[in-house]
Amino acid sequence: MEFDLSWILLGLPLAFGLGWAASRFDLRQLRIENRQAPKAYFKGLNYLLNEQQDKAIDAFIEAVQNDPDTSELHFALGNLFRRRGEYERAVRVHEHLLSRGDIARSDHERAQHALALDYLKAGLLDRAEDALQKLEGTPFEAESRLALLAIYERSRDWARATEVAERLNTSPTATTTQGDFSTRMAHYLCEQARQLDAPSAAALLDQAMQTAPQAPRPRIDRAALHTQQGAHAEATRLLLSVAEVAPSALPLVARRLADSATASGHRDKALDVLHESYTAHPALDVLDALAVLAPDADAGRALYVRHLEREPSLVAAAQWIAGEKLEHEQFHPQVQRALDHAVKPLKRYRCAACGFEAVQHFWHCPGCQAWDSYPQRRVEEL
Repeated sequence: MEFDLSWILLGLPLAFGLGWAASRFDLRQLRIENRQAPKAYFKGLNYLLNEQQDKAIDAFIEAVQNDPDTSELHFALGNLFRRRGEYERAVRVHEHLLSRGDIARSDHERAQHALALDYLKAGLLDRAEDALQKLEGTPFEAESRLALLAIYERSRDWARATEVAERLNTSPTATTTQGDFSTRMAHYLCEQARQLDAPSAAALLDQAMQTAPQAPRPRIDRAALHTQQGAHAEATRLLLSVAEVAPSALPLVARRLADSATASGHRDKALDVLHESYTAHPALDVLDALAVLAPDADAGRALYVRHLEREPSLVAAAQWIAGEKLEHEQFHPQVQRALDHAVKPLKRYRCAACGFEAVQHFWHCPGCQAWDSYPQRRVEEL
């Protein structure tokens, strides 16, 4: 039986026509789906701009269902869930993105970063730490390190905080985008030193002074350690150096400097430094230290009078009246108690970032967790 080529010639146009029709149908269906996805997506954006987050979520879910392979829609939906506090749903969206093998590396890293933010916002610090550590070597590296720093500060893991701060400080973009972390590292080392015995604490405080020579805290804490060990001359030397590297911090150590200088026989040097500081920037704590180093009580009280001539101060007035003989001396205790009660709020320290007030000076605000946010002067002097 001979094969008839005419059937092939007739079948080829038919096959071509059927293929063309099928492709047209697929293209038409694809156009319909593509029109539906953007429509739902832009509708979601419109709701979002109008602060209608519930409707925006519904629109984004519709867009994702119409086009499940589009990662941008997933990111938009996951971020919206996080903003609304629906962290579990945000985690599911971003975990789904991470499980896909067809997305670009940049989108995978972006999803990892978004997942870390989900855990942070949800307060799941252990999971957030794991997620953030996976961002090393990615464009999100600097952000992840800053977030890790916040986690370690919150958990008071000062050793790990020191490691992360050192990596931030030595990264190529440290000086241009992130700033200098040497002072922060010094704080972490000082915090670690508080939990150790004297020799170990001394080693860490010496390291802190080398890490941030301009920071006053390591010198102040090291001087306190010298004082505990009876090394008053070394304590005096370090406290005097505070006036050189950080003059504004001298009020914090003025009284300690007066006591150490008296114990070590360096009263004259301490007097010169304190007087120079007070002349340039009158401070109540420096005034108190000068009064302690005065030759006698009357000379010390005269310093408060001269201070009152320069500027009004209820704290200084209370200090002066404490040693003054009143005409009706029997009423002196009641008057003094009233004055002491009135000046108590004025002698506090106030955080410049959040306004939290405390009797003592903090390097790390217990209210807002900011570092170095407390001025070295009392509330009355601000």
